[in-house]
Amino acid sequence: MVRIGPGVVKRPRGCLNLCPMGYPKHLLNEGEELVLDLQPHWIYFARQVVFGAGLVALLILWVVLDQTRWIGWPLAALLVVYAGWVAWRYVNWRSIHFVVTDRRLVYRSGFVSKRGVEIPLERINNIIFHQRALERLIRAGDIDVESAGRDGQTHFDNVRRPDAVQQEIYRQMEVNARKQAKWATAGLEGVAAPAEASVPEQIEALARLRDQGHISAAEFEAKKAELLSRM
Repeated sequence: MVRIGPGVVKRPRGCLNLCPMGYPKHLLNEGEELVLDLQPHWIYFARQVVFGAGLVALLILWVVLDQTRWIGWPLAALLVVYAGWVAWRYVNWRSIHFVVTDRRLVYRSGFVSKRGVEIPLERINNIIFHQRALERLIRAGDIDVESAGRDGQTHFDNVRRPDAVQQEIYRQMEVNARKQAKWATAGLEGVAAPAEASVPEQIEALARLRDQGHISAAEFEAKKAELLSRM
């Protein structure tokens, strides 16, 4: 296990089901490598901590002042409700995964009802992180990911070390872009591209090479026609 600063953990291959907070291995695609696996920062429990502190203060006052029985029963009931609230919040916290792989960004949450977001790295346009004064001190924050597609922007809150996470996502995007450029270049040279790159993915990679000026429009059209003829 390698730490990218406090609270951000980079997990090596082979640690997926054994390490704490491990993202289930069966949810990864074949050949996909897990880079970051994070659960929300402890600020996720801020409301529970504040409410618990107030509850402890009430208990102290009850003990110190008069220990009136009719007040004790409501306080006991409140403690039971509070314990259940904390337990439920913890179960939900354990169900949340903010994951970065070498191919995509994945967010999954929910113990009873599930919510999932998956964004391929090549569709990410921009990543913005936000930290208020307190969040800077405790190294937490929010991340907004702008991507091509229907949703446009996706918000993630209570992220550990959002600045380091932003840098790691950008690094994986660069690595992924180089891989796709290599596939496209191999195809232009008449070498079969890796099987994991589908025809649409190869065409998309070629389009980026054309837009960046690495190949001409004529080369793009010729290779596109060749790829489409294979479908």
